[in-house]
Amino acid sequence: MDLGYDIPLIVRAQAGDRIALQALLTAIAPPLKRYLARLVGPSAEDVLQDALFRIWRNLSWLREPGLFRPWCYRIATREAQRTMRRERKHDHVDDSALDFVATEMDNPALVLLAERLLDHVSPQARVVLAAHMLEGLSLEDTAAAVEIPLGTVKSRLASGLKQIRALTEDKP
Repeated sequence: MDLGYDIPLIVRAQAGDRIALQALLTAIAPPLKRYLARLVGPSAEDVLQDALFRIWRNLSWLREPGLFRPWCYRIATREAQRTMRRERKHDHVDDSALDFVATEMDNPALVLLAERLLDHVSPQARVVLAAHMLEGLSLEDTAAAVEIPLGTVKSRLASGLKQIRALTEDKP
């Protein structure tokens, strides 16, 4: 799938080509906005603008143009986390409690359910679920975007899925 992130375009944008930069920002904005809406709700547009500004400002520092997409998600994740902290929309989750390993879930029904229930899981799990399951980032790209080890991505994914399952269980 061509997402418009070809390396020559990125290199041209890094060299100051405004048309290439505009093409990159235009291509990355819709998926980032969708991702941010899942994380911060109505604040997504403002957070997106902050993220796009940081992408534009720091693009010349990107050393591996092939990692443009996860790099953009990393910036968007940081901006979302700043907003969540500022708005006090999150609770602390002790990562040491998330000590089991997750497997990838390819169940479309679970993906739809996860999207509806995303607001009801911990912010750490929400970020991983949104990036991996809903945005389609690989586990490795999710780890790069969120700036956590791959094992932590897997444990947060498992934790989020466990939280979703607990929310959907029929209780007598």
